[in-house]
Amino acid sequence: MAASQVIADLRALAALTSDAQGAQRVAWGPVWRDARRWFADLLARDGLRAEVDVAGNNWVTLPGASPRTVIVGSHLDSVPNGGWLDGCLGVCAALEALRSRAGTAPPVTLRLVDWADEEGARFGRSLLGSSAAAGSLKIDEVRELTDRQGTRLVDALLENGIVLERMVDAHRELKTIDARAYLELHIEQGPVLESMGKATGVVLGTFGVERHMLRFTGQAAHSGSTPIPMRRDAFLAAAETALACREVARRHSTPGAGVVCTVGIVNVEPKIVTAVPGVCEISLDQRALDPDVLAAMLRDAQEAAATAARDNNVTVEWRRIWQIEPRPFDPALLRLCEEAVREETGEAPRLPSGPLHDAAEMVPHMPVVMMFAYSSNGLSHCKEEDTPQAHLETTIRAYLRLVQKTIAHVAAN
Repeated sequence: MAASQVIADLRALAALTSDAQGAQRVAWGPVWRDARRWFADLLARDGLRAEVDVAGNNWVTLPGASPRTVIVGSHLDSVPNGGWLDGCLGVCAALEALRSRAGTAPPVTLRLVDWADEEGARFGRSLLGSSAAAGSLKIDEVRELTDRQGTRLVDALLENGIVLERMVDAHRELKTIDARAYLELHIEQGPVLESMGKATGVVLGTFGVERHMLRFTGQAAHSGSTPIPMRRDAFLAAAETALACREVARRHSTPGAGVVCTVGIVNVEPKIVTAVPGVCEISLDQRALDPDVLAAMLRDAQEAAATAARDNNVTVEWRRIWQIEPRPFDPALLRLCEEAVREETGEAPRLPSGPLHDAAEMVPHMPVVMMFAYSSNGLSHCKEEDTPQAHLETTIRAYLRLVQKTIAHVAAN
């Protein structure tokens, strides 16, 4: 009954907040507010209510016999044209964990959190609410952010009753909680569990990220009159670097410890069919769970870019966009998660998370673990996002087992 109720809630939310293109619960917008009102109504049926902190995060508290606290949750917001499970699966499953205890005081306090603006889809800053609670949000770095329509983040926040400068006070609020564990359920958003034929996985941690823009500068020239050996083609240097970075990822990957390097942006100048490119900018996103491996991948990429620049008689400049260190999860909670998954499925595959999650922001402050559900065709952030119902039910049951095991663990320690 518990798993089927979670799925029923998810389908009701999808019906309310999706159109033919997918989910439209973009943070700080009207559909997201509809989703939160729907969630408030859902809470009220079980005598629960949410309180919003200064960063816009939704908190629901079920007091226990002890102030020691287990936090469960995820996020309700989505990307534009998103899926019906990303984020909200963790929130609805967390609500079921509270429902199962409603009317009786658990041995420890349970707190559900629906983080605000995990996706960063509108203003480009992911993990906004959780980073404010974690104390890692830097106001000056987000103050001037605008969306594609020119709306400022500060104004969108005010529309939702949030003052940007006060968001960092959420960290002080988090520190008042005697948090002993944070548990998050999420879809994998990738193809690994499906390739293994497994419904549910234990997440080892979130990848560290090194994200840069590389600017190659050569000389624009006429494509008809400039001989190949005399060209200073910035695009070719960038292209050679992109291919070399793919090999960097292959070289550093090991069984059970895959890493990735991705070039997602390519800008060429002067962008004329009859001109040799004089300038080319590319983005480089590198991710790994091991910090030493991530550092080695960055060094290898820098060497590859320098070689490509030299071979094409151009220069290259690096500009860091963003960086976060790997966030491995808590060993004791990993063991509990493995037990819960194995009891439900017979096996407990372990895998890292390439995408970032709010859980990563909690790692420096409390023990953390995540559980993944199978993603059909490895797809997410699109209307095709799905998990077979049997796999979804299995994973929800395993997650609820994990919550119970964690409650007992925290109560005993």
